[in-house]
Amino acid sequence: MEKMRKPFQGVWNIIRFNWHFYVLAIVILLIVLVAAVNINPPYSFYFFVFGVLIFLSSLISLSVSYYVYDWSDLYNFNWIDKYTEDEHSLIININAGFDETSSILKNIFPRSKLKVFDFYNPEKHTEVSIKRARNAYPPFPNTQLVTTKDLPSADNSADKIFVIFAAHEIRDEQERIYFFRELKRILKPSGQIIITEHLRDTANFLAYNIGFLHFYSKQNWRRIFQSASLYIQKEQKITPFITTFTLNKHGITP
Repeated sequence: MEKMRKPFQGVWNIIRFNWHFYVLAIVILLIVLVAAVNINPPYSFYFFVFGVLIFLSSLISLSVSYYVYDWSDLYNFNWIDKYTEDEHSLIININAGFDETSSILKNIFPRSKLKVFDFYNPEKHTEVSIKRARNAYPPFPNTQLVTTKDLPSADNSADKIFVIFAAHEIRDEQERIYFFRELKRILKPSGQIIITEHLRDTANFLAYNIGFLHFYSKQNWRRIFQSASLYIQKEQKITPFITTFTLNKHGITP
């Protein structure tokens, strides 16, 4: 398969879309180091340790991001189940304003029809990082702007539905449940929904510190799936920091 991503694309995107956090970290680090030099022991030691922790936290988060988004097999999609496609097959890819995967999926599944939905709502999704990402990456051709409660696809029409790092942007739990009920409605009886997310767990706390609070726990996702009457066919760790749930209508939750 043609290589679709550039070296360091993932970690560079994180830096340029969230540069304000790194500027703030640098400013705080400089203030702490100046204080460590200019005050007396033992307080200077405490300031120095605090500065080291700030530096290591930023370095670890960027290193993990490089591993996840640039080094791992995440964007090769060789971890998905085998799929026999034809000109009648339908794949739906859903994003929240930032789409790195539609061109890859089109390359992997050239015979299938690909629909791309974007549920980004500037009144709800106010993060400046998403706005910067949208400016840097124009939408995939023919992307449809949608709402989470009304996906423009017929009942039982989709063979595969991909939601990669997007579902957590639906911050209201009832809205997430309704969204997954919509996914179930448009999914074929034999189809699959592929949800890839960071989790609010120990690994992501060690990687992203308090940033892990932006994610949801495995228990939360399981509750959402159950509320939407969807079953987990498979749960897999592509890396220790990201989890993919493969869902269907009629499977058995392990």
